[in-house]
Amino acid sequence: MTDLALSASATHRVVDAVWRMESAKLIGALTRVTGDVGLAEELAQDAMVAALERWPQTGVPDKPGAWLMATAKHRAIDLFRRAERLERKTAELGREIVEAEEPDWAMALVEALDEVVEDDVLRLVFISCHPVLSREARVALTLRLIGGLTTDEIARAFLVAEPTVAQRIVRAKRTLTAAKVPFEVPAGAEFTARLSSVLEVVYLVFNEGYAATSGEEWVRPALCQEALRLGRILAALTPGESEAHGLVALMEIQASRLRARIGETGEPVLLPDQDRSRWDRVLIGRGLTALERAGQCGTSLGPYALQAAIAACHARAHTADATDWVQIAALYEALAELLPSPVVELNRAMAVSRAYGPAAGLELVDELIDVPALRTYHLLPSARGDLLEQLGRRDEARREFERAASLTRNERERALLRARAAACERELGS
Repeated sequence: MTDLALSASATHRVVDAVWRMESAKLIGALTRVTGDVGLAEELAQDAMVAALERWPQTGVPDKPGAWLMATAKHRAIDLFRRAERLERKTAELGREIVEAEEPDWAMALVEALDEVVEDDVLRLVFISCHPVLSREARVALTLRLIGGLTTDEIARAFLVAEPTVAQRIVRAKRTLTAAKVPFEVPAGAEFTARLSSVLEVVYLVFNEGYAATSGEEWVRPALCQEALRLGRILAALTPGESEAHGLVALMEIQASRLRARIGETGEPVLLPDQDRSRWDRVLIGRGLTALERAGQCGTSLGPYALQAAIAACHARAHTADATDWVQIAALYEALAELLPSPVVELNRAMAVSRAYGPAAGLELVDELIDVPALRTYHLLPSARGDLLEQLGRRDEARREFERAASLTRNERERALLRARAAACERELGS
């Protein structure tokens, strides 16, 4: 133990930090033993409450994670020793209780926590992202169990009511229990399908931080950092999975631009206008290393790795003019073949415009105007307005920027689009 006792506020900070680092391993181990992710989380939180009560007097243990695990084990023993639960657990083990020589079944069960099971966290990730849950529930449960975020933190991050998030989490745990979802890493085709869901959830969290869909902030760095942490854990747990490394590479490189994406008053700064000296070269280096690992897994690059390769083209260019747009356009073409999507086609069109001129890009963008999935997608009129402005068709560009502003739910982005529309109008009047 440390020599000095802590104040209540200091204890809270320490426990919060320990919880973020240790909660996934703790809940994973407890879920393996109890078979109930909801019960496992309750036991883990009981241990955290105990830490808040005792550490101010005793100091922080030298190994706080081990202290939490030991405390949770004692709570589990108390719980298992209750007659009803003990009877159920012994029945599951298929053993008879002999009164004259009754073993301590509760202790035997919890001793399993001492086993070193490296993939407990991986199992927890896969159960949090099980397809029996809705996408919103997967996100909330993943951030709660793997990320260690509180219900309030998740609610504030996604701008939804705290009771809504709480209900999603409760229902998700009940759904997993009712469906008797096994606490295991799936194999074969099921592993591939579930991994795709896991990666999607992590990237969804990152994207909400990188370009907030609504609210008054353009970026939410804390969400990006949480997604990066989850991605790094996942890549470490699945070292042979190219797309896990590809996603980490993409997020590392994208995150390197966060400081340059906003101005002094929080206004958005678009990629061509960013001060590249503010890009984080350490994160770029990590991203390029992760991209190299993705290519060494013995399979062709998947959608995340291809997007990471596109991000790498930007990262390697020290100025906007030095960007290899021809290579980026080719990578988007490969991505479109692998993952056909109107959004990918829109991005490819913009890359083509940079490589071969705005007229070539506008031709491709115009082919997307009547695509149902993009009718309320604000980036379509925004992209079209950008290309029309470059071609000198400012009145049309103004209308496109105004339409884009009416579609976005992000206040900062709306202000940027309205400013671009006003600039077009000024040019028309001059």
